[in-house]
Amino acid sequence: MATIAETFGLRGPRFAPPAAARMIDAVEQGLEVVEQRLGAHLQIADPVADAVTRYLLEAGGKRARPLLLLLTAHLGDGISDDVLSAAELVEITHVASLYHDDVMDEAETRRGVPSAHVAWSNSVAILAGDLLFARAGRIAAPLGAEVAELQARTFERLCLGQLHETLGPGDADPVEHYLQVLADKTGSLIAAAAECGALVAGADAAHRTALRAFGERIGVAFQLVDDVIDLSADPQTGKDQGNDVRAGVATLPVLLLGRRDDHAARSLLARLEAPTSDADLAAAVAELAEHPVVDETMAEAERWQREALAALEPLPAGTVRQALEAFAEKVVSRTR
Repeated sequence: MATIAETFGLRGPRFAPPAAARMIDAVEQGLEVVEQRLGAHLQIADPVADAVTRYLLEAGGKRARPLLLLLTAHLGDGISDDVLSAAELVEITHVASLYHDDVMDEAETRRGVPSAHVAWSNSVAILAGDLLFARAGRIAAPLGAEVAELQARTFERLCLGQLHETLGPGDADPVEHYLQVLADKTGSLIAAAAECGALVAGADAAHRTALRAFGERIGVAFQLVDDVIDLSADPQTGKDQGNDVRAGVATLPVLLLGRRDDHAARSLLARLEAPTSDADLAAAVAELAEHPVVDETMAEAERWQREALAALEPLPAGTVRQALEAFAEKVVSRTR
């Protein structure tokens, strides 16, 4: 099985020089410690609460956010106990948001297992997310006011993104509205991870600004690629083909389809929104997966990727910047 670093392209010739290899080794060792600490720090005295709050953590996950945080810490003093705590903070915040997202999106599965609200109930899943947000706050507090403020600001953006998604675009352009939702719901936390590593490790404040911009932009690209992956039938995703589309989530391919005014596009959109049968919906999803709007979605993801890479220009040349570039490349290429 590939390591997390390998999954995000942080091995191979680019990272073969001894100094680069040592940094990536340190990041991987740090991720192992973070995993152990997550297991310990998510223990809740109440046995029911403990089972629910640990449920999605134990189901796995990419751990992309702790990876970014441990990488960017090397722009400062490197990985310390506080940096490891910050990595826990961003991952717990991420997992907490998944409990709430799945309730609001009515998602049936997460990470290959039934979603928490399916396994228990909506109320239990929401409370589990709340418990995890509270635990994240407890971890943030000893790290100082700046980290606590960053965590609170990120939590606010997560909530605003979910609120705007729930309310819909109104009079706004649906595609622009959707991209802003992604920036809030996905980009903000990845941005926080990238910035927090530099913050806790004492890196130059100018680096933090660049990392924040990088994280938000690559976070949007990450989610756009997920929109494409949703239309695949790969069982490794833990989802059925078009799971988000079936749940009525307006992903970018669907929104781009709605911008078209030809008869075929209108007909396909109507079948996706009001299928005559399960078989008709399955056929419509399969047709959407082959439609040009999927390539258009990938092109949009690549545009955000380019903007993310451009944001790295102020950073010094070296392994950290190379690793962030490799991460950005892998985020978009993982469907190919």
